[in-house]
Amino acid sequence: MAGVWIIAEQRDGEFRKITFEVASAAKKVADELGSEVTALVLGSGMEGACAELGKYGVAKVLYGDGDAFAAYTTDAYNNACAALIKDGAPDVVLMGASTQGKDLGGRLAARLDTGIAVDCTALAVEDGKIKATRPMYAGKVYADVIINGSPQMASLRPNVFDVVESGGEAAVESVSADAGEVKAVVAEVQAAEEGKIDLTEATVIVSGGRGMKEADNFALLEELAGKINAAVGASRSAVDAGWRPHTDQVGQTGKVVTPNLYIACGISGAIQHLAGMGSSKVIVAINKDPDAPIHTKADYCVVADLFDVVPELTKEV
Repeated sequence: MAGVWIIAEQRDGEFRKITFEVASAAKKVADELGSEVTALVLGSGMEGACAELGKYGVAKVLYGDGDAFAAYTTDAYNNACAALIKDGAPDVVLMGASTQGKDLGGRLAARLDTGIAVDCTALAVEDGKIKATRPMYAGKVYADVIINGSPQMASLRPNVFDVVESGGEAAVESVSADAGEVKAVVAEVQAAEEGKIDLTEATVIVSGGRGMKEADNFALLEELAGKINAAVGASRSAVDAGWRPHTDQVGQTGKVVTPNLYIACGISGAIQHLAGMGSSKVIVAINKDPDAPIHTKADYCVVADLFDVVPELTKEV
């Protein structure tokens, strides 16, 4: 077996949590296949950080250094990853179903003339093939997908696969990575405010919907979130009303999140919203309408006015 490769994801020279999740999942797959995990890392001036991936089961890191890889760009990463994967011929390639992974995965699979199972929530090995489980039709059904091409590719939904520390330091090998023709470059990065938790990596999320009534009322959720180290999200109706930026939107046309705890305040639970947070481990719904669809998905339902409940909840915390 040529082994299992992962495409690591970094930002500003630091690995993102999704990289550790993918590495941990890849280690389980590699153990079943009797092979090892190799991480493909593209970046600039971060060779010293690569060895830490060994803690999560990575045996070897192939590191491509260059200014073109400091920030993610579609062309540079697609060109470099495709060339290195063709040369190394791994059996399996895994990556995160993050914004970067969703942008890169399809293009890379097309370049390699293979298939890819996207946004997967489980992986298994059957007869030497990867069987990936992924939600379809806004989470109404789950499909088991087997990739017959080579390499077998899959992207993994963030916050679904556990981070497992199972090793020491990885062997780091510098490789020549060619960015090729880059048709689009990053001109500017408008970063989120300092200290704000990324929705896709948050383990706890407090979200508000139309029931929040106005933008100023989201201060109630911000206060609660601050007490429990949570990110603040919003439904599409709240975003469309201008109460929250689009970066806070959770749902089919926003961000897909899988926190350990999701607290929905004043959110009715339209299917588009449920598609974005339905796989959260524990869901709490606060809505005064007992017939709101969100109650059918929630583990705990509070049928009451959020303006009475949230302040008391914050006070108890």
